[in-house]
Amino acid sequence: MPVSNVSRVPLAMLKGIDAVQDILLRNTEQFARKHGANNALLWGARGMGKGSLVKAIHADIASRNGFARLILIEIAREDIESLPTLMRAIAPQQAQFIVFCDDLSFDTGEASYKSLKTILDGGLEGRPDNVLFYATSDRRHLMPRDMIENERSTAINPGEAVEEKVSLSDRFGLWLGFHNCDQDTFLTMVSAYAKHYDLPIDDDTLRARAIEWSVTRGARSGRVAIQLVRTLAGELGKRI
Repeated sequence: MPVSNVSRVPLAMLKGIDAVQDILLRNTEQFARKHGANNALLWGARGMGKGSLVKAIHADIASRNGFARLILIEIAREDIESLPTLMRAIAPQQAQFIVFCDDLSFDTGEASYKSLKTILDGGLEGRPDNVLFYATSDRRHLMPRDMIENERSTAINPGEAVEEKVSLSDRFGLWLGFHNCDQDTFLTMVSAYAKHYDLPIDDDTLRARAIEWSVTRGARSGRVAIQLVRTLAGELGKRI
């Protein structure tokens, strides 16, 4: 189903993730030029812009000349088993496709990760040349630690059992880690959002509100920053 209005922010608005942004942008540009590129797993702290970065980079490249047509397809975690059908449908198309799964993870007893392993790297058909897979997750190995530890303690050959579980994340050529930000980075995020939406608020007041907001929320992240800016915009009578 086509999405007429994608929920995303401009690439320039994303702050505090410059290193991983540069790596993913370069990888995506290579892919859009039909050069070599890797599947990417964006993992780490929640609210730090993993999904936002994928959508922003796609929009940035799609708006520029000199690249092949780049299409972003979102697939829900529950629909992972339909990936082979999707791959066969888009393989003959004259475009480059990024298949994007937000918040990808697997719980105890789930086996659908095995079909994803085959699609990413392996299997007779393999991954089509015009397809990349980008995923975000709070977990580095896409599975809870207790699931991996349980395999280690109950399997006849613990090493082999654990290897099977963690080998899914090995199918991603890029592992990009997102970590909790410090106060200065958080304040930079808040300031960037406030400037983008042209909020009529002085720097000292914005800083004080940002520090208070982060303390009451018990967290500092891009998501917390935009939630504060939405609140300030409402108080100031602005729509964002």
